[in-house]
Amino acid sequence: MIDQAVRAGTLDELRKQGRLVTKVGSVPVVVFWHEDAVYAIEDRCPHLGFPLHQGTVEAGLVTCHWHHARFDLVSGCTLDMWADDARGFGAEVRDGDVFVEARVDADPVGHLQARLRDGLEESISLVVAKSVLGLLDAGVSPADIVRTGVDFGTTYRGAGWGAGLTVLIAMANLFPHLEGDDRALALVHGLTFVANDTGNQAPRFPVGPLPTAEVPLRRLESWYRRFVETRSSDSAERTLETALADPAHLSEVESMMFAAVTDHVFVDGGHTIDFTNKAFEAVQMLGPDSAPEVLPTLVVQTTRAQRSEEFSEWRHPHDLVTLAAETAAQLQGPGPGQSSGADVGTIAWHLLAEQPFAVADALIEGRAAGATDEELGRALAYAAALRIVRFHTRNDHADWDTVHHSFTAANALHQALARRPTPELRRGAVHAALRIYLDRFLNVPAARMPQATSGSIEALNRCFDTQGLVDEAANEAYGFLHAGGSRAELIAALGRALLVEDAEFHWFQTVEAGVRQATAWPEGSEESALILVGITRFLAAHTPTRRELPTVVRIAARLRRGEALYEDENYGDDERT
Repeated sequence: MIDQAVRAGTLDELRKQGRLVTKVGSVPVVVFWHEDAVYAIEDRCPHLGFPLHQGTVEAGLVTCHWHHARFDLVSGCTLDMWADDARGFGAEVRDGDVFVEARVDADPVGHLQARLRDGLEESISLVVAKSVLGLLDAGVSPADIVRTGVDFGTTYRGAGWGAGLTVLIAMANLFPHLEGDDRALALVHGLTFVANDTGNQAPRFPVGPLPTAEVPLRRLESWYRRFVETRSSDSAERTLETALADPAHLSEVESMMFAAVTDHVFVDGGHTIDFTNKAFEAVQMLGPDSAPEVLPTLVVQTTRAQRSEEFSEWRHPHDLVTLAAETAAQLQGPGPGQSSGADVGTIAWHLLAEQPFAVADALIEGRAAGATDEELGRALAYAAALRIVRFHTRNDHADWDTVHHSFTAANALHQALARRPTPELRRGAVHAALRIYLDRFLNVPAARMPQATSGSIEALNRCFDTQGLVDEAANEAYGFLHAGGSRAELIAALGRALLVEDAEFHWFQTVEAGVRQATAWPEGSEESALILVGITRFLAAHTPTRRELPTVVRIAARLRRGEALYEDENYGDDERT
């Protein structure tokens, strides 16, 4: 042991002083003399970094004086779970000298994954943040970190898929567009949402498939849609689990699940279509073997979802439900495999018509002009984004969520249509187009389109630090792109603007959908620029917040670097710039 150990001092010094401080590598270590024995642990409270050599030792514990967290002298582990564990070190006395050595962790990645689950179980954001930072530093892929969150979220939420898992997958999608520490911060946000979403929830108990594989897939599809129609969640789940017993059925299962979602009009304000798409994106990310775990968690929410045909706005003064059915019927049949040059941007502007029949005609005429299913979906999402671009700040602040719901639902439909177009998804696109029509009054008066010819990321960040600078932020973003600024740089800045806030569920949905849609258009296009303007306006309307969670992640990162936070006079300041 001595060959690898660090000499901390003499035993006489330790007995006289009660403690010695040293370093093992870059880690500060404190050695305690307690009850005639030697103990060594990390000299840094894992909560906020206060030096534990200034703490009190009694009964085999050291108590940090800053927030009174207590730590076992042998292992370094805490007795107060919110504080996280300190590292324990080996200590021994040889020839009157005290030596300290790092203990070998046989499976450091496994330990970090276990700590991540501990953080999720106890909903301790500091533990989650430290685990994510450690796993990324160890070379663990973001997908493997996400897998831990998905496993936890699908197991410990009786109601199934919800906001937490949606945010986690959205942040995994955003991850490649971010820079530096923002990547870890994105995963911490998503995992913290999962932890909060499972809090005080009963675990989920799968129903289980039928014990036979002899039911034809077409019959399982009819059963599933019938059971969703009659809100029979257990029956629908058992049917789905039976279909998923054969991995070869995954594509057909996707079609059947989206069909059930679009059997009714714009269910649950667009959340159901977005949740369903995010669940399939999770399966795409984690592999088809995750489908039996992930997809059945959608059933409860799908069967309980509100159906818009029950609302008067869809029936009067125009019967939009009947119009939707008639329009969808004209969009059936396979579309062109490749575009014949349809102007997708123009189709989108036609979808903003003032009359519902003109909206329906825009879809039909777009298809007749050769637009593919992907292009119709992209036009739909662009039209929804333009509602956000033109949303006037005179509207009730809560109405930002109205235009947001239309946009994120349209993005989900676009992604699903790009993967596997079906007649039922085209029907869903008609529903979303008419939802966008119903949002038209939120553009009366319409906000001015941005006109700036120059802008900067620095000025944009200042807009996010002051409430109400919605149009100013829009002009900075548009001007930055107009002057030749990099789309990737603006996206990274918008991602950071989201992540440095205590963002709410809808913000994550909107920003991720905006990035997906902006990057579906060519670099430098007006469509891409305006979509990012819409996201900028949405963020500027909701910032700033108290920024508590980002501070926790910043603390975790600085603790990993060994910084003495308690000595920093600027501790707690925003580090956006």
